[in-house]
Amino acid sequence: MIEGLKIRRFIKGKDESLWLEIWNAAFKDYEDEDFRPQTMKDMEIREKDPTFDPHGMFFAELNAKPVGMVNAFVDKKRKEKKGFIHSLCVLPEFRRKGIGQELVNKALRSLKDRGMETAEAEWVRGDKPACKFFESMGFSLIRVQSDMGAELGKILSNIGEYKGLKIRLMEKNLEDIKLLNRLVNETFKEHFDFRAATVEETKWWVLEKPWTDIADFYFGYLDDEAVGFVGVGIDSKFVVHRGIKRGWINTIGVLKFLRRKGVGTALILHGMKDLKSRGMTEVYLGVDDSNPTKAIELYKKVGFKVVHKYLTYLKKI
Repeated sequence: MIEGLKIRRFIKGKDESLWLEIWNAAFKDYEDEDFRPQTMKDMEIREKDPTFDPHGMFFAELNAKPVGMVNAFVDKKRKEKKGFIHSLCVLPEFRRKGIGQELVNKALRSLKDRGMETAEAEWVRGDKPACKFFESMGFSLIRVQSDMGAELGKILSNIGEYKGLKIRLMEKNLEDIKLLNRLVNETFKEHFDFRAATVEETKWWVLEKPWTDIADFYFGYLDDEAVGFVGVGIDSKFVVHRGIKRGWINTIGVLKFLRRKGVGTALILHGMKDLKSRGMTEVYLGVDDSNPTKAIELYKKVGFKVVHKYLTYLKKI
């Protein structure tokens, strides 16, 4: 242990402002992408998440000064004995002193104490020092994801989209929330790290809007049957902070028997037009490069290009 270093647990109802302070100072390195300062409102929304559990959230304090943090997260509804290392960060002036290693070791012990057999570190920026850091601690690369972006000046058309698809705006009532929940679980069940979402979780996602404060979902119908969906969003705080009119395709899915028939193309084009109508000039989305639906090819077809690579690491505990 580093002399003067203490690692203590996050106290709900007391430490929220400190968590935000460290987050905003440590992740400002990412100013070149989608960083914007987190607010207490963001924290309040996060704590309403049905999966929120502060048990694995820790601060590192060096000579009583908070200098870093980590979240050793356990998804209690996941059958697989896999825990997750989130929000690992150290203030810039205290890096390369071994504090990050101590935080990860604390996270691994916390996960092990709660019965986890592996630990996954998600969304590690591919060109950042964190990659070598996780590799040095015995983590192995298991997945690559991409952030992709497209301009909304001229949206393509007649590129194979299903012309007969009827698209309607989702109502934020229980019936439509249940429909979205069913479609999400059906369309994502083959994906990496999939765990079926509960209706309660989908309700939080729709009503609380955790990532984009302006958010809507659309359903695609064929013969009165819902066969797919797309979710669009705008983080208005980001738009103001960065002065970039960027929207997001938050999610998209198509039932398996209708894939590669133009339904996904029609849905994503609809989402892009929606964001353009709200004044956005560019759109981003995230995708798993190994997505079994080969979604990355669809995104390239409608004009998206890779902006950043993100890596996922795994370690046996």
